[in-house]
Order: sequence, then C-alpha cells, then structure tokens
Amino acid sequence: MTSKTLPTKIILFSALFTYSWIVSQSYMYVIALENVQMAMDAPSYIELRQLLDTSFKANFKFAMIGALASNLLLVIFTARNYRSPFFIAATLSFLALIVDTLLTLKGNVPLNELINTWTTTNYPADWSETRADWLRIFHYRQIANGSGFVILLAGTIFGLRDTSYMRNQ
Repeated sequence: MTSKTLPTKIILFSALFTYSWIVSQSYMYVIALENVQMAMDAPSYIELRQLLDTSFKANFKFAMIGALASNLLLVIFTARNYRSPFFIAATLSFLALIVDTLLTLKGNVPLNELINTWTTTNYPADWSETRADWLRIFHYRQIANGSGFVILLAGTIFGLRDTSYMRNQ
C-alpha cells in the first residue's frame, strides 16, 4: 500500500462503517420492528415511538453526519477517475444517502414531532393512519439507504480491482 492509497482506504472504511449504522435501522425494521409496531395498540405505539424518537434525536444525527461526511469525502477522493466503477458506486451511494436524509427530515421527523404531541390517553382517532404514513416514508428510506449501502459494498468489492482511482492522488 502506498501512502497515496492510505487516505482513500481510511475514508472508505469510515464510509462503510458509518453507512452500516444507517442501514442497520432499516434491517431491524425488516427483521422485526415493523411487525411489532403494526401489532401494537395506540398507547403502546405512542410510548415506543416517543422513546425511540428521544434516543434517535440524541444519537442518530452523529451517525448520519458521519456517513454523509465520509461518503462525500469518498466521492471527492475518487473523482479523479470519474469513469471508474468505484467512483460511480461511491457517487450513487452518496446520492442514496442524501435521499434518505431528505426523506428523514421532510417525512419522518415531522411525523415524529406530531406523535410526540400525543399522550397515551389523548391521541387522534385516526392514529393508525399516521403510523402507516410513517412506515410508508420509512419504506422509501429503506430502499434508498439499503440500495446505497449495497452499491457501496459492491463497488468496494468489485470496483477495487480497478485501482486507477487511487493512482494520481
């Protein structure tokens, strides 16, 4: 490994590591959390959603900022060879992360704020529609961040044979 490739590999490691934190939320919903939430009555759902939101507000932003920053750096560091499969994968992966972020900020966060105004004894009669809306938006996020992670992983595995993105740095 030359000194020119080390920064790119460190950034790649950081990008994969932080992206895995983002996509792990989606995987947990596929494995169990969606079915669990769909089976809950209103008070249980409200309590769970509010507890999750409090925890995510405190911690998730750091994972998201880290993923966005490291993936942007990866795109920048690999841009010298913009035709390489790895650069294309890094760019598509970063765009998917941006889509996930926008869906979070414009979709799930406003619904979380609405749900946070409810109590376990005072909530709208159509509360399950809000839950369905939240999950629908989250499904789009799952598609975005799941695809982005797989693209980045595939680009790492299959695009690394084309190491020309590391030359000329």
